[in-house]
Amino acid sequence: MREEMEGVEDREDEQPSATGGCLCGAVRYQLFGPLRDVVNCHCGQCLRTHGNFAAYSKVKRAAFKFVERQGLRWYGSSDRARRGFCRHCGSSLLWERSDGDAISVSAGSIDRPTGLKTTHDIFVSDKGDYYELAPGTDIILHGGLSKEKEGSAAFGAHAGGQALAGMSDRDSGDRE
Repeated sequence: MREEMEGVEDREDEQPSATGGCLCGAVRYQLFGPLRDVVNCHCGQCLRTHGNFAAYSKVKRAAFKFVERQGLRWYGSSDRARRGFCRHCGSSLLWERSDGDAISVSAGSIDRPTGLKTTHDIFVSDKGDYYELAPGTDIILHGGLSKEKEGSAAFGAHAGGQALAGMSDRDSGDRE
């Protein structure tokens, strides 16, 4: 795992496409370029980390810049990913694969207006038994298998194996 997150070095001449941070302000960031629409992850780790499912957008690591990081701490949640949170207020902010080139950003930590919409629910086979899924998004059960929430009972690779809303095929089955 990287000790410090690499990202945007110098973009003083460029306006960020979005900004965000934690509840207390001890972690603030800027995002540059397009953000992936929101994916709700229902895996067991997200349920425990967020207290519910996790809603994440995603950007390329090179398009992410910390403005303030004094409260930032990382937790190695597995041998291939880590989660960034604020050590002061506890806000869960980031999810990052150790071998990836992108970083998932908690959608609730992005300053409004975001212009984002929720498009997918992943790992729904692990979802909590105390809530129902919202209609209108695609469901990813696990390992890239999917079905549309409204109607279709057929299972198979989403869109004939095409990438999901800016996610690679590998990302579509990853737990956030």
